[in-house]
Amino acid sequence: MKQPLDKIEWVDRDLLKPNNYNPNSVAPAELELLKISIIEDGWTQPIVRNPDNTIVDGFHRWTISGDPDVIEITKGKVPVVTMNPKDENHQMMSTIRHNRARGTHAILKMSDIVQKMKEDGLSAHEIMERLQMEDEEVIRLMHEKGIPLQMDKEEEFNNAWVPTTDGTRFES
Repeated sequence: MKQPLDKIEWVDRDLLKPNNYNPNSVAPAELELLKISIIEDGWTQPIVRNPDNTIVDGFHRWTISGDPDVIEITKGKVPVVTMNPKDENHQMMSTIRHNRARGTHAILKMSDIVQKMKEDGLSAHEIMERLQMEDEEVIRLMHEKGIPLQMDKEEEFNNAWVPTTDGTRFES
């Protein structure tokens, strides 16, 4: 059986070029999460390219691969597999299939995971940093499973504004 994964290659990231049609976008927080994933876990998925080095899937991995911390890991090389689309329409459909097949996260299962991490001793701050979550998101996930609505005891809330007699606000 001959499959693209039969031949994973490490190539210089600068050889690859983005396609001009990818409808997928990723918010900065998720890009940072992708960077953390590559740094902590290594490259677990190759970038998919066509024979002329146009990226079919993995544009955001390729983007992150230009970060100095990621470059340092593999000296600017990225893992790639090559597919041979029949034509441009096939290539565009392949990009969309890769994007749409990734799925979504279920909130109750995420709550289970956050609860287990807390039970295992991870601080809310560490969960927030390593999963690139906002503090409110972690609080809500903990609350979904009945964990009290507070961060770790050693972690303090930010200062809030307090009203003044003239109606203005200031940081306390």
